[in-house]
Amino acid sequence: IIMTLHGQGPRGGGRFGQTTPPLVDFLKDILRRYPEGGQILKELIQNAEDAGATEVKFMYDETEYGVESLWSHDMAQYQGTALYVYNDAVFTTEDWNGIQEIARSRKREDPLKVGRFGIGFNSVYHITDVPSIFSGDQIAMLDPHQMLFGVHESGQCWNLKSDIKEITELNDQFAPYFGLLGSSEKTIKDGNFPGTLFRFPLRMKPSQLSNNIYNKEKVLELFESFKVDADTVLLFLKSVQKVSLHVRESDGTERMLFQVTASDSEEDKMERPNSLKTLGQAIDSYSNGVLSSSVTCATYQLSIEVQDETAKETQKTTWLVCNGVGGRGMCGELDSLADDLKFIPTIGIALPLVLIDEDKGATSSFSGRAFCFLPLPIGEESSTGLPVHVSGFFGLTDNRRSIKWREVDQWRDPAALWNELLIVTVIPRAYFTLIMETIRRIQTKKDQDFPLSPRGIYGAWPDPNRIRPHWKPILEPLFNDLLQQPVIFSLNGSWVQVDETIFSDLDSSLDTTETVIKYLQSSGMILAQVPAYIDAVLTMFATKPGSLRRVTPSFVRQTLRKCRHRGSSNEKLLLLEFILSDACYNDLIGLELLPLQDETFAVFSSSVNDKDAVYIASEEYPRSLYPGLEGRFVLESIAPHVMTGLKEAARSRGRPCTQVQVLTPERSARLIKEVLTTTWPSRDFSVQWYPGDQEKQHPSASWLRMIWKHLYINFPDDLSVFEDLPLIPNQTRLESHFNESKNTSYYP
Repeated sequence: IIMTLHGQGPRGGGRFGQTTPPLVDFLKDILRRYPEGGQILKELIQNAEDAGATEVKFMYDETEYGVESLWSHDMAQYQGTALYVYNDAVFTTEDWNGIQEIARSRKREDPLKVGRFGIGFNSVYHITDVPSIFSGDQIAMLDPHQMLFGVHESGQCWNLKSDIKEITELNDQFAPYFGLLGSSEKTIKDGNFPGTLFRFPLRMKPSQLSNNIYNKEKVLELFESFKVDADTVLLFLKSVQKVSLHVRESDGTERMLFQVTASDSEEDKMERPNSLKTLGQAIDSYSNGVLSSSVTCATYQLSIEVQDETAKETQKTTWLVCNGVGGRGMCGELDSLADDLKFIPTIGIALPLVLIDEDKGATSSFSGRAFCFLPLPIGEESSTGLPVHVSGFFGLTDNRRSIKWREVDQWRDPAALWNELLIVTVIPRAYFTLIMETIRRIQTKKDQDFPLSPRGIYGAWPDPNRIRPHWKPILEPLFNDLLQQPVIFSLNGSWVQVDETIFSDLDSSLDTTETVIKYLQSSGMILAQVPAYIDAVLTMFATKPGSLRRVTPSFVRQTLRKCRHRGSSNEKLLLLEFILSDACYNDLIGLELLPLQDETFAVFSSSVNDKDAVYIASEEYPRSLYPGLEGRFVLESIAPHVMTGLKEAARSRGRPCTQVQVLTPERSARLIKEVLTTTWPSRDFSVQWYPGDQEKQHPSASWLRMIWKHLYINFPDDLSVFEDLPLIPNQTRLESHFNESKNTSYYP
């Protein structure tokens, strides 16, 4: 089958070319991609940060201004309620030009500017149809509908000096710009406003641009959505140090609803300014092509205070922030992308110093998020799973709501590749520096009010089980560096390296734990206890597999062979309990921890000689059958589970692996024989018996009764093993014999 396709195209010569959509359609597309909410306020904070402002104020104003002296009658609808945004920086010529070029942000020419995508400011069209700007000596109004200032005119600008006559005549038109947020009659007199004031009259009815109607309730909702993560808005900003939310009622009453303030360390006011200066120099060096093989890092302490006047609450959080700038030459691919994208490899990492749980890491109320200078919208895409916040010069999606990642459909996206390289090259080193600097401050400020405890530092370590997949490449380079340093806090209060440390995960509630730790420390061992997730990190990233040394029964047994325990009997019993807990009974040989009934301790041996045997008494073979042989029996008062362990040791593999033995009839007979031959070593036909004579060590009459009961039960048919032993009392004196009379004779 042969098919021929014919296209319908222009016929003949003439005009041809692509066209741009109308301005309103272009802005509507931005609004569709850029959802409304607290992010709008963040974009305006970014603009202030770019301009070098130190303070930003948002104010909802209910004032209704006059409508008599206006540019045109159509302007009357914009004289009512409005949202104002103030900052204390003044627009430059580049700013005035840039705000007019909506399709191309001038901020791309300066990569240090945060809001570099050109759509940030235009998100305000969710709120208004006619935004205006008052800064320096200029007042400008924008009209994307091109209906207020003439055909095809999208705005108008007035100069406070050269247009003062018109400004004065149109008094009502310009009244909204004076008498609030630092602007006054003096401003008109001076012909200059030392700041920037945005005015966004609320959209009261649907327009071509948007059907979104705004009122007081929606503005306050906007404020509330901003407050959700306002405590971190200032975390990585270099200039803006204060943001506040205000309301001005229709009667002119103004009140502050909310304020967030960042302040430098009380102890070192110059720490942050000096750090920012160091970072600025590193950025200049990178931009100018100066080679460097390392990441330049600078760390400072920062406090952020949130005042919520509505809730009458004040919250203060202290952070340790480490910023890093990659060196040109560290990664050729990163450098190439930086030049193409006009990016700078900058990173910031912030550790909360008051929200750390010593055993579980960051508490459930803290969730590490990604920032691109300002926090990205809360959600799965901005969650990192790290116990710190991470800010970077990341490549973002067009709507600035999430970081780009290399997926199947954008595998070669340069911004996504940049992000991955940034994560594996710059972030690990900055993270490493943050942890090491935290440890340094804990050491140097231990007598001062530093909010983090030594064990609390573990909360700054990333947990491999919690970190999100895109951020996992941080782990290996971070821990390769970190585990070479003294980052473990030992039980004796020193900072040591991993390979110097014996790690204990013993249950502190057990009686044995304190004794084991005390013994190992007295033997010169450096011990440390770390949370479970840190132990997992050490297991996963230790330099050599299996190189971690842990407090185990085996390790304690090895130590005991090298360093004899010299503590109390009770400590010895607790050590015995611990080293029996893994049931490796053949590893007991050589340890002087076998407790005897005579309150001494014998060395565990593998001897099979009956003379070396140590027996375990039982209900069937009570120790009272064998008086005088306390040194041949295991101490009866030891804990039941310890005795069970020793019994298991006696039965191990069907033969004793130590000299400990469980009694049998044959062994019992040997012991009875030993008792009697010790008392009457001669083999005379008859012997003198002084029942219970302790000096002569003669057995009592009750013992004789016990022996014969024992013989009746265990040797009912054959007593030959007891031949030649004095066990049969003289029949003629049997009665007196059982009455404990002296000089009674035994007959063999």
